Amino acid sequence: MLKKWISTTALTITMLASALMFSGVSQAVMAKDLPDFTELAEKHGAEVVNISVTQVLQGGGNVGMPFPGMPDDENIQEFFKRFGIPGMPPGQGAPGGQDYKSSSLGSGFIISSDGYILTNAHVVNAADEVLVKLSDKREFKAKIIGADKRTDVALIKIEATNLPKVTIGDPSALKVGQWVAAIGSPFGLENTMTAGIVSAKGRALPQENFVPFIQTDVAINPGNSGGPLFNLAGEVVGINSQIYSRSGGSVGLSFSIPIDVAIDISNQLKSTGKITRGWLGVAIQELTKELSESFGMKNTNGALIAGVEKGGPAEKGGLEPGDVITKFDGKSIVTSSDLPRVVGAAKPGKAVAVEILRKGTVRSLNVAVGEMPTDPNEIIAPSKAPAKAESNKIGLTVKELTPQQKRKLNGKNGLVVVDSIGAAAQAGIRRGDVILGLNNSESQSVEQFNKQINSVAAGKTVAVLVLRGENTLYVPIKVTK
Repeated sequence: MLKKWISTTALTITMLASALMFSGVSQAVMAKDLPDFTELAEKHGAEVVNISVTQVLQGGGNVGMPFPGMPDDENIQEFFKRFGIPGMPPGQGAPGGQDYKSSSLGSGFIISSDGYILTNAHVVNAADEVLVKLSDKREFKAKIIGADKRTDVALIKIEATNLPKVTIGDPSALKVGQWVAAIGSPFGLENTMTAGIVSAKGRALPQENFVPFIQTDVAINPGNSGGPLFNLAGEVVGINSQIYSRSGGSVGLSFSIPIDVAIDISNQLKSTGKITRGWLGVAIQELTKELSESFGMKNTNGALIAGVEKGGPAEKGGLEPGDVITKFDGKSIVTSSDLPRVVGAAKPGKAVAVEILRKGTVRSLNVAVGEMPTDPNEIIAPSKAPAKAESNKIGLTVKELTPQQKRKLNGKNGLVVVDSIGAAAQAGIRRGDVILGLNNSESQSVEQFNKQINSVAAGKTVAVLVLRGENTLYVPIKVTK
């Protein structure tokens, strides 16, 4: 009996050891098959930056958030701005005639060691101030070199040297199913990495047919906009731009601008300050099965010309409504969305071969590409170099109330806070507050207020009477050196 028990126990131990060994081998194989992103994060995290944008909206209106009592939060502002929920109408400000500061967050990445940074155009659109924070916590005011709304690409610049820069990859080498990773600041959480796979390539989205988007299932959320998409070699292959979501959160449908498209745009912005695109002057539509059959075609490849602009390059080159463009400058046109991209990339003035199908016959025409008319709404103008604020001893920059603002305060004198830094910011005074007085003395003018502040000895505390909304409060501020 004892021998039988010993034998059974030994067999059980042997089977358990084998199972553990098999489990270990299986885990090792699984671990080997899965990518390790630790090296990518360690080597390339410093190349990604956090971007904070502020916009000052003029007073005289309602805040305009879609729900009453909604907090003034930069992540919520970004959510409304980018993901399809109406936010503050342009040009509206805070109640009481005060200026209103709207804030939003985004991401970007360094493309040159002297401070050039790529991000999304929608991140810096209408910005009064762009602040860039590096991974080492240094902060810089950035200048907008230029931005293109059609491709959602922006180039900004900070005054810094010896910065870590990204390595540019080849998005055309990406394959569906390959692993990719994003680094950015979702909801303001800096240097956050998420990973996934390439879901599709060459996606055309509504109203954005100049970009062959890379679709991934990488978790992208508000604040990730403008951040880089890396391949496993640590090369940037795209800029994270959009998500598809009904809730505003990631549902595994994210879209990135191929980095070659972004680099071409940034080079044009840097050298000329504008974007030049090729233009044909045609209206096109997708070929359906029914339409292709009616034209005697064997497939649905190509872009159907529905209209030709009078006097445009297409008409001059002999293109007609009903023609189906199957090749342009040697590039095959599979879907109608392919045509705007290849035409836009063509150099204006260049004569290109256009292969068409007309009444069942294949023809080749030479068409001189025109230059797409410039829409001033598509280019975000470069910002001026950041000016140094003339703040007083406690860090306040103020301006006098307008007559309209004074009327809303029943004729009271006051000074609007334009900027708050240093001791004033630490004490809680913020942009848009109205300064009514200092140490029981009414503030009549900027000159008088600054003179009063600057006469206070370092180490002393002043009491500043502040109007915020409909409430007034005294804020004690200690004057420093």
